Amino acid sequence: MAETPPLSPVEGIKTRSRHLRGTLVESLADPVTGALADPDTQLIKFHGSYQQDDRDIREERRLQKLEPAYSFMVRTRLPAGVATPAQWLALTDLARKYGNGSLRLTTRQAFQIHGILKRNLKANIAAMNAALVDSIAACGDVNRNVMASANPLESALHAEAHRYAAQLSAHLLPNTRAYHEIWLDREKVAGTPDVEPIYGDTYLPRKFKAGIVVPPENDVDVFSQDLGFIAITEKDAADTRRIVGFNLVVGGGMGTTHGEPGTYARLADVLGYFDAAHLCAIGEAVLTTQRDFGDRTNRKHARLKYTIAERGVDWFRGEVERRSGVTLAPPRPFEFTSRGDRFGWTVGTGGRWHLTLRIESGRIADREAAAGQPAAPRWLSGLEAIARIHTGHFRLSPNQNLVIADVDASARPGIDALVREYGLDIHATARPVRRDALACVALPTCSLAMAEAERYLPGFLDALDLTLRQHGLQNEPLSVRITGCPNGCARPFLAEIALVGKAPERYNLHLGGDGLGQRLNRLYRENITEPEIIAALDPLFARYAAERTAGERFGDWVWRNQLVKAP
Repeated sequence: MAETPPLSPVEGIKTRSRHLRGTLVESLADPVTGALADPDTQLIKFHGSYQQDDRDIREERRLQKLEPAYSFMVRTRLPAGVATPAQWLALTDLARKYGNGSLRLTTRQAFQIHGILKRNLKANIAAMNAALVDSIAACGDVNRNVMASANPLESALHAEAHRYAAQLSAHLLPNTRAYHEIWLDREKVAGTPDVEPIYGDTYLPRKFKAGIVVPPENDVDVFSQDLGFIAITEKDAADTRRIVGFNLVVGGGMGTTHGEPGTYARLADVLGYFDAAHLCAIGEAVLTTQRDFGDRTNRKHARLKYTIAERGVDWFRGEVERRSGVTLAPPRPFEFTSRGDRFGWTVGTGGRWHLTLRIESGRIADREAAAGQPAAPRWLSGLEAIARIHTGHFRLSPNQNLVIADVDASARPGIDALVREYGLDIHATARPVRRDALACVALPTCSLAMAEAERYLPGFLDALDLTLRQHGLQNEPLSVRITGCPNGCARPFLAEIALVGKAPERYNLHLGGDGLGQRLNRLYRENITEPEIIAALDPLFARYAAERTAGERFGDWVWRNQLVKAP
């Protein structure tokens, strides 16, 4: 009889952690090192932080017999990416006071502050919470930030989606008081020990991601989520369109591992329809099924997509229905027509206005322009100035952009003036390929990165734009995504063109995703350099320009011509 594989080491850390406490208090107080004890580097993820170091100077410090330049990233839990001006100002202040002087908008509609030293970490998290922004469960083996459509096509619907995202996020929060004790100095509750009614003592086998999408825009890439909800809308008695229920989709995921065919990207399956009142019950049923049946022996095989792929969609549907007490109806019709952001001003219901700004790689920073170059946008200061006069709210886009939302018509001139003053209107002149591109952080701080992504994106887009212009394609929509490794934080396997880091300055080139996030791309060339990437794309663009049909996107043309094939 085959032996049962041992549990992964992280499972042991969680078991011994006393519901995520571990020795974090002692690690934070240790003045000898800028790092945490090894087990605590896993546990702190559940509190919304990652320990990192500056890999640009790692070797230099090693030669000087110094420990790595450790620092911490803190990520917010911000359902649907909605923040108030007061919260924006508080986070900007913390980025300057404790971080590296920048904020970053993530592809999961959260903020990240990078470069926080260990001695400042507690003060930073406490100040965030004072502004009603927390980091509980922003990372770790739990349900992470719940995404929801941000594009304000119909602002009433998107406000509903935000409320549902907030409900689901609150329902799936860990129950432990560890976060409040460690970071907020709350007293320990005597008597009854912590109980995790949803997660159990060892939480989930791996991270878990959820998102709500409002058709016709698939801006959250709902088929990449472990748990996804496609909103179904109807008009009520007042002729107002409302969310009445959801199509449930499960089992998506982008992460893979180079050289391990047992790991793969997967699109989520549509299981069926349910009424909106059952959202939390359905979400809990999906999560607990993965809690009980997910692989705890191999973290590379521990996501929900593998559980469903191996046990079957019908089995999973039955388990969710049994646990939730809800019988899923057949899926209701839906259609996606776009997934990108609507840049510039748009007017929503009620006559309120929304301004979407393009922010490359989501990096909010004030940067000096290179000699002889035009002035660089001053994002941190400019958006801080806007937050001081804005009376609506901000929406973080799933595409690393920002919506200045809920603006009265009379306030538009003041916001426009600040946008011009600080040079924040790059969306007005940027070509489609530059407006829609995504990149993860990668080097120098991500420990998993094998190649550059955020720092590589501007130069690559310059080279790509030049090639597109040579073939008259500069104004065509084209989704491009770059990640420094195959873990898929920027959802690369859904792009028409994706670069996935393989080694320093080398990438795997993937082609053939569609423009709506409903088809995976495939590997086209492996382990190639930037010149080789451009050289590979140039003849394809020439053929595409000559052979495409009316309205045909590049990814669809690649797929139609079988330049890449499904495995």
